Parts: sequence; C-alpha cells; structure tokens
Amino acid sequence: MYVELIGWLAALLTLIAYSMKTMLLLRIAAVAANLCFISYGSLSGVMPMLALHIVLLPLNSFRLVQILKTTSQVRAASPAQGLPADLVSFLKPISVAPDALLFRRGDLADKIYYLKSGTVLLEEIETHLKAGEIFGEVAFFSDSRKRTLTARCLGKCEIATISEAEFTSLYYQNPEFGFFMLRLLARRLEQNAALITEGAK
Repeated sequence: MYVELIGWLAALLTLIAYSMKTMLLLRIAAVAANLCFISYGSLSGVMPMLALHIVLLPLNSFRLVQILKTTSQVRAASPAQGLPADLVSFLKPISVAPDALLFRRGDLADKIYYLKSGTVLLEEIETHLKAGEIFGEVAFFSDSRKRTLTARCLGKCEIATISEAEFTSLYYQNPEFGFFMLRLLARRLEQNAALITEGAK
C-alpha cells in the first residue's frame, strides 16, 4: 500500500512542478518528484521509470544549484559592495590630463567610466564623484544614447573605462552585472530626486 502512496506522491510533485511560476520552485519540486519516482520504481520493479529518474535527478539537481548560485550573486550585486569581478577584468586605465573634460552633455556615449582616484565634477548638478564610483552609465539606457551631464576632472584623476561592446556583452550575459547596473541606476534616480526636492525648497 505504501508503495502506491509513494507513486501518487511522485505524481503529485510532478504536477506541482509543472504548475510553478518560478524556476527555483519548479526545480525543487522536480528533484523531490525524482526521488519519489526512484523509490517507487525500485520498490515496484518498474525499471524504465527508475532509469529515467536516475538520469533526471542529477540534471535537476545541477540546474537547482545553478539557480541558487545565480540568485546569491544577484542579491550580492550592490554598488555598495564594490564592483563585480567580471567588470573589474574589463576595465582599462586611460591617460587623462589634470582638469580634463571627460564628456559634455549631449555627447554620444561610447564608454563607461570608473574613477580610481581623484574627484570628478558633474557640472549641471554640481555633484562631486569620489574614488570608487562608476559614472557615464545612464546614457547607455536612454533612447538617444547621449550624455545627460558634463563630467570634468578636478585636478589629477586616475580613470578606467569599459567599452560599449564589452558593457553590452556583460549586461546581457551576466545576471550579477545586470542587476548591479540596475541598482546603480536606481541609486542615481534616488540621488537626482533628492537634489530636485532640495532645490525646490
């Protein structure tokens, strides 16, 4: 009798897996169903079922581990936690003169900037960027792909950049980097909203 119950439980878990809206819950239910079907197949002597779920179990387990790893990376992808490792590997130092103009408002965007040392002024909003900050990313998400602000070095700065092609590749292929950029954009919007509110007082 208990063998039949295991079989029905396996069938129920399979139904639940197919009804899940997220891949994480789907894989968890699928792994549980595989384990039940393996038990049912071995106890009832149904060899094709046993063989099928012995093959499916490591596959579903592997996918589950991948999802958990990606979820962990995405949750950690915060600008406050530093740069994603993949982004660091693409950054290339460039030579800039003291007080150099990096780009003007309205210029076409061709790269994203990372300030390694020094201070950069965003002129229109009178905001000073310090070492460790990324800037110039907003233009990549606009329809016009044009700079929304003017950026100028104050004194001597060390700057690194990532090209448009490398940025696009990272954004679409790396979930950690993609969520890092989305959170960075959200932080920029919050900062701009705060400046507007303060200016209206």
